[in-house]
Amino acid sequence: MVNDKFSPIALFVYKRLAHTKQTVESLLLNAEARNSKLYIFSDAARTPRDESAVSEVRKYIDSITGFADIIIIKQEQNKGLANSIISGVTDVLAKNETIIVVEDDLLLSPFFLRYMNDALTLYQAEKTVASIHGYTYPLKIELPETFFLRGADCWGWATWKDRWDLFEPDSAKLLAEIQKANLEDVFDYGGYAGNIKMLCSQISGKIDSWAVRWHAANFLANKFTLFPGISFVQNIGMDGGGTHSTLTDVFKIKLAAAPLIITKKQIMENEQIVLAIKDYFKASRLSILTRVITRVRKLLNHP
Repeated sequence: MVNDKFSPIALFVYKRLAHTKQTVESLLLNAEARNSKLYIFSDAARTPRDESAVSEVRKYIDSITGFADIIIIKQEQNKGLANSIISGVTDVLAKNETIIVVEDDLLLSPFFLRYMNDALTLYQAEKTVASIHGYTYPLKIELPETFFLRGADCWGWATWKDRWDLFEPDSAKLLAEIQKANLEDVFDYGGYAGNIKMLCSQISGKIDSWAVRWHAANFLANKFTLFPGISFVQNIGMDGGGTHSTLTDVFKIKLAAAPLIITKKQIMENEQIVLAIKDYFKASRLSILTRVITRVRKLLNHP
């Protein structure tokens, strides 16, 4: 039976059966799953060669049990990840006050849903809090139990209906506002996060990212996202097989092995953490670049 104390979950899937299974199985290890409604959004194949993989995923999601209620939405035409998430989140929040959003390449701690639901309840009345995030970067400093960063993020997150209303689909408008306020450096962590590049690529049509627009809209509105000091999410999709993924392990981090008791904190950024994230992005960019150069050299030297 669905319990109103627990936020509904929206899971977005496409063609990666093995990843989807891991995500669902890790969700089911959360005690709250049995009392939670699960919406599953399955995008249609983009090309004929994807049809078999999409069909396999759809056969699997039809077999899922263990949640209070399961609603499956199978798209008849390919919408792409960005449009799938934008429309899916909008549809769920038309019927519910909150949502927990998960994509098909996330491995979740058994305490992920508890953290999300507790945080949604604790900060419900705090309108400057845009969202709750489950993933935390592997920083080289000791972190508090929770902390805030300006803007939003996308690897296992939750929000409220009135906060999602802030989403702005117009990338050019967002970029213009950031530039007008001279916020490029802050928005981009000193140029190392790649956010400005993503917005420009979104404008030119090179990529289709809902996440950079969600982040930018909240950043401009001076809204904040709550992060845990230890990650409740591990991204398992950086194996080169996803639509927007590349082969890297710089985001790998240990999952929380115990629940987190959340207490309300002052809603502001910790400058020490911001600097640590900037250093992390800088080091990650160098690491990824080194890996790419190494792979290219191997290919060039291959007989």
